[in-house]
Amino acid sequence: MSGITMNMTDYMKAHPKLKYVFFGGKGGVGKTIMAGAAALWFAKQGKKTLLASTNPVHSLSNLLNQNVFGKPVLICDEKKCFAFEIDTKESIERSKQEIREKIAWFLKFADITIKAEEFVESATMNPAFEESAMFENMIDLMFKDEYEIYVFDTAPTANARRLLGMSKVYSLWVDKMLKSRGEAGVLRKALSYTKKEEKDPLMDYLIQFKDRMANAKVLLTDPQKTSFFFVTLPESLPIAVITRFIQWFHDFGIPVGGVIVNGLIQKEMVKPESPEFVRNRVKMQDEHMEEIWQKFGDGVRSVIPLFETEIQGPVMLHKLADRLFI
Repeated sequence: MSGITMNMTDYMKAHPKLKYVFFGGKGGVGKTIMAGAAALWFAKQGKKTLLASTNPVHSLSNLLNQNVFGKPVLICDEKKCFAFEIDTKESIERSKQEIREKIAWFLKFADITIKAEEFVESATMNPAFEESAMFENMIDLMFKDEYEIYVFDTAPTANARRLLGMSKVYSLWVDKMLKSRGEAGVLRKALSYTKKEEKDPLMDYLIQFKDRMANAKVLLTDPQKTSFFFVTLPESLPIAVITRFIQWFHDFGIPVGGVIVNGLIQKEMVKPESPEFVRNRVKMQDEHMEEIWQKFGDGVRSVIPLFETEIQGPVMLHKLADRLFI
């Protein structure tokens, strides 16, 4: 069995400018508790920290035993640690209103009499609209720059992949829109009877949006400021999931901080008279740990034991933080 060559504490020391920390992985592996523990650790280092959930199915309030929905709230009696579950419904409604306003002034600019509302529902029925709204909220938090450290509890990996990849997708979309808009502007000018130059509000918006996405991409791909940590259990399915997505994140240029293994049964706690189920689980985990060392090697940052009780509330979170950052 191999050992950890660079643990979480070492990694943080090697990345003193780190500002945006993401935790992801397959559903149910412990992303939320790792994000919570990391946020507490950063706050203990004296850094004003925001723990934010970008998962539409929030669980931070349950983890912390306090309501953090809809606005940043001081947590766990840590003076510098705040938590925030983004109100997805409010985000979607706000995004719909922004789209409604943009469509309305575009139709007015184009002298089209159709009501904007007829376009809004079709524009917001896309299944990815919720993720788009969440992405906008995430980068809003990042751009406001009100905290020294941002720790994001992300959705299950497939959703996190789409969420963090949206800056690239948006950029491609905007480039096509700008090209089409430019061609339309040339044609409109050629067919117009007047030489009066009219301001194009849609073109202005697209340019601003492109700049916004470019800035988001810079932040998300900066290896000094951003790291994405994958959480896994010593089981075949979550290992397979993160193996696939680590490569994808590398392809997108999103820095991968490493892998955290959660829920390892401690062998010293298992006796010959222990139930066969427990002994079989230990054997299975041993096999998967060998796989983890082979696949991720130097990328393993921490191996977290299976705790005697559920991780919930400040006491257990502090205990986990001490174990995560040895």
